[in-house]
Amino acid sequence: MKIEVFVVVALTVFLATIPSFSADDIIAEPIEGGLTGTGYATRMWDCCKPACAWRSVAYIDPPVRSCEADGSTTSSSIFDTSGCEDGGTSFICNDQHSWVVNSTFALGFAGTPLDDGNGVDNKLCCSCFLLQYTGSQHKQFIVQIINGGSDYSEHQFDLVIPGGGVGAFPNGCTRQWGAPVGGWGEQYGGVTSEAGCDDLPEALQEYCHFRFQFLEDVSNLNITFTQVKCPTQLTDITGCFWGED
Repeated sequence: MKIEVFVVVALTVFLATIPSFSADDIIAEPIEGGLTGTGYATRMWDCCKPACAWRSVAYIDPPVRSCEADGSTTSSSIFDTSGCEDGGTSFICNDQHSWVVNSTFALGFAGTPLDDGNGVDNKLCCSCFLLQYTGSQHKQFIVQIINGGSDYSEHQFDLVIPGGGVGAFPNGCTRQWGAPVGGWGEQYGGVTSEAGCDDLPEALQEYCHFRFQFLEDVSNLNITFTQVKCPTQLTDITGCFWGED
């Protein structure tokens, strides 16, 4: 689906520019009093059940959707154990990836520390952020938060991209897809060339290319972030809505 995106409004708050976006059927606008700042973006795909798929983590009902080993069948219970644990049967769903809307705008999912910055734990599950970075085309990216944990640094956004590296959970993709132990490519960082995307399961290959095409194969992007209302294109995939419990 190709959707043209236009910047229609720029709001100045505390000398920071916070844009609103509108497209044919995408609307994302800043949340009054939401989080803003500067940070950096990394990448991952560990195949694990997302942290925010646990109601005990997300504090939201329903939490993020998770899937059986085929990556498309919704897990039978939100209490199913993560496939990254021994005997686990629940994994990230194939459609919880990042994708291009147009040459300068994308949608997807990410992990970040779940503390809201005010000492309140686990309050960012299913929230959305506009990430902006200065590359060759000043690209923008709206992500919904589906992962989190103590291994994330402050103001880090870990973009969910197939082939992006399995990180601290090296066995999940092996259990789900028969990937090499440590995942495809490097454990931290993932495949090292676009050709490496061909090693992934066919259902994930197309979205592995996102890193090399839209992100121009740049690691650890410097970004600004602004909390925004979630587009339905993201909530329709996860079934999770920030602020509802």
